[in-house]
Amino acid sequence: MKYLSDLHDGERVNDIYLVKTRQSAVTKNGKPYENLTIADRTGSLNAKIWEPNSEGIDEFDELDYVSITGDVSSYQGALQVSIKRLRVATEGEYDPADYLPVSSRDLEEMYRDLLNVINTVHNPHLNLLLKKFFEEDKDFISRFKKSSAAKQIHHGFVGGLMEHTLAVTRLCKYYTKVYTTLNHDLLVAAALLHDIGKVRELSPFPHNDYTDEGQLLGHIVMGAVMIEEKAREIEDFPNKLLTELVHCILSHHGEYEFGSPKKPALMEAMALNHADNTDAKMETMKELLLNSAGKTGWLGFNRVMDSNIRRSGEW
Repeated sequence: MKYLSDLHDGERVNDIYLVKTRQSAVTKNGKPYENLTIADRTGSLNAKIWEPNSEGIDEFDELDYVSITGDVSSYQGALQVSIKRLRVATEGEYDPADYLPVSSRDLEEMYRDLLNVINTVHNPHLNLLLKKFFEEDKDFISRFKKSSAAKQIHHGFVGGLMEHTLAVTRLCKYYTKVYTTLNHDLLVAAALLHDIGKVRELSPFPHNDYTDEGQLLGHIVMGAVMIEEKAREIEDFPNKLLTELVHCILSHHGEYEFGSPKKPALMEAMALNHADNTDAKMETMKELLLNSAGKTGWLGFNRVMDSNIRRSGEW
């Protein structure tokens, strides 16, 4: 197939893509049309059906895989597709792996790495809590392996949540070697659990959008609730330890304006906040540079980084 990232202005496209969103609209002249977002593993693109009731446009829904014929053009600096023909593709015509962005790392290998990290947490209560999530809860494990860490900004791909969690945990383990005052078990447990609420905040792929629960509560609050629920299943789980662990979760975004219900008050909470922010920002930069391959010099202003970005090395 021809991926969306390989399309160019002026070419004719004839391939199968995922309909990520669909919305009926009306032109200024009162003429109805369909506004779509089509997607594959390389990204998404706006598409229009200007004649939705014409012959050759079959019935379809969001999240259908559709075979389209259309023309690629540039509008206000971005590519879009004007669809002339559309039909729903049948199973076997497409490989779902071509339509979902996936971590470059093997999911099962990452999961084994995560289990190995759990074995380094020697506090019996924290160790058992981690195992209740990552070894015993099959539904949670399945969702955690496949979840993204964000809708768009960083790690927005299948396995992104696990990849981000491992990166944050590695940074936290490094911190415990440099700053020996840190409580290793508390910090590592908090790192492994800090984003577990995202399995409920974001819907599964291919949609990967905010759930109602995610919009109303957010992953930080949901994660804290999930931890308290599991901790109640463990006999004599120390209340002080649980409070400190939940505080790390509630404060891991660091500032109120970034969605943290609390600011870090423990050294471990502060370390977790910095590790989380570091990995998120570095992954954002990595993805930005990968998506601008071939470009040199200044790459333009990035609102997430709040800076004009340039690739290092030769001008």
